[in-house]
Amino acid sequence: MKNDTTTVLERLHALAHWLGSPQHDFSILAEGNVSAAIGDRTTFWLKASGCMMGTMRQDQFVLMDTARSLAILDHETLTDTEIKDLLRGARVNSDDPLHPSVEAALHAVCLTDGGANVVGHTHPTPWLSILSSERAEEAIAGRIFPDEIVVCGPAVCFVPYVDPGPPLAKACREAIAAYKAEWGAPPKVLLLRNHGLFALGKDADEVERITAMSVKVARALLGTYALGGPRFLTPENVARIHTRPDEHFRQKMLETR
Repeated sequence: MKNDTTTVLERLHALAHWLGSPQHDFSILAEGNVSAAIGDRTTFWLKASGCMMGTMRQDQFVLMDTARSLAILDHETLTDTEIKDLLRGARVNSDDPLHPSVEAALHAVCLTDGGANVVGHTHPTPWLSILSSERAEEAIAGRIFPDEIVVCGPAVCFVPYVDPGPPLAKACREAIAAYKAEWGAPPKVLLLRNHGLFALGKDADEVERITAMSVKVARALLGTYALGGPRFLTPENVARIHTRPDEHFRQKMLETR
């Protein structure tokens, strides 16, 4: 019988291939990464640095210690060499030849502070078009259609550009805390300026749903600017969709598919 660690890894591998599929245009080459918590969250699987999600093998994941990954954030300043050493020191197996993604600490934050079981990080072209623009903050200032709220939550969690690695992980931890204080729950989506998208899900299926819906939102937003810009739903509209019993039922139905 398969143990939890093996089962989680198999599904994470399938998620990586789905997110890296050329037909989706979510990630190309070695862009992006994925992670999944195991059991009591003391460890998690993480894509190894330099691997292509669309074609990576199952043995190209690194098993990480959650506490040691988070401890990287306790350091005020780090050189690139020190970051590399701390990342390798956070591996469960010190003999593992693979190097963890530089975003290991950020994934640990999403799997703890962010309440996720599985995380998918991608660089979709539609979102990069928006997040790299002068009007990025304007474009993501509201919600534009009901299913966006149902799948991706009442608002995005936006993070200004920060150097990838520990500095970005710290910024995301602060952004997640602020989001939770405002909305009473962790975000489903992190949008990183000039960088990309993080989808935080209960499982790999939810990460797929969040990513697909969020990218649809980006495409729709780009389309609105051809006709004068987005007309956001009102806060009352958003609150209504976010709390409607029938929409909660739809969320549950999506979880069973």
